[in-house]
Amino acid sequence: MTETVFANKVAFVTGATSGIGRACALAFAKRGATVACVGRKEEALEHVTNEIKAGGGDALMLKANLAHDEESESAVAQALVTYGGIDILVNAAGHISNGTIENTSIQSWDEMMNINVRAIFKLMQKALPSLIERKGNIVNVSSVTGLRAFPGVLAYCVSKAALDQLTRCSALELAEKGVRVNAVNPGVVITEIHKRGGMNDEQYSAFLERSKQTHPLGRVGRPEEIAELVLFLASDQASWITGATYSIDGGRAQTCAR
Repeated sequence: MTETVFANKVAFVTGATSGIGRACALAFAKRGATVACVGRKEEALEHVTNEIKAGGGDALMLKANLAHDEESESAVAQALVTYGGIDILVNAAGHISNGTIENTSIQSWDEMMNINVRAIFKLMQKALPSLIERKGNIVNVSSVTGLRAFPGVLAYCVSKAALDQLTRCSALELAEKGVRVNAVNPGVVITEIHKRGGMNDEQYSAFLERSKQTHPLGRVGRPEEIAELVLFLASDQASWITGATYSIDGGRAQTCAR
């Protein structure tokens, strides 16, 4: 993929302050895209936008809590005013917390659904007029948990399964308008999401070590690896792909429960 493959394209990337979202923002900029970076933490947003600009790219810092409709709408509006349109929407922001069918609170359930499904649905609707006009596309960051059931993260699994179905249904509805919609389904990737979900350093280290056994390729993933698949799906190289949910998980989705 050349460094100018996304020249004159605007990529709107959520969760751009860390993990997969940050890797996507940097990768799009490296390949020539203008990047609207969306996140909650202002300092981290400044870091990623400054890194893009230091590399000769163009980036817009959009501080927004996507759980709040007015903030997500404002972020899209600012990108449209600043750049005149959006060609690629990458929904990488996500939330995880532990819980079973017996002990997941309604509050935890609602938080999961609001960030992992509702906020993405809202952003897709708001960006669609521009995406339709520009024949753009959407890439949603889902999870292996959308494809397989795992104990102890009930609401997260349900939210990612819902995101996969949102991807497939919207892909069918938007195909005739020239807008493609796809998703990537990573296994365990080294990011901050599990720590934000409640794991301490010791628990997270043990989780990563255990993941070497549960992923057939014997290791966890890196955010940059997921970003490369996101970029492929957003590019013209994937012009005949829509409604797909792509596993990128070291073989995790192929295994039996263990």
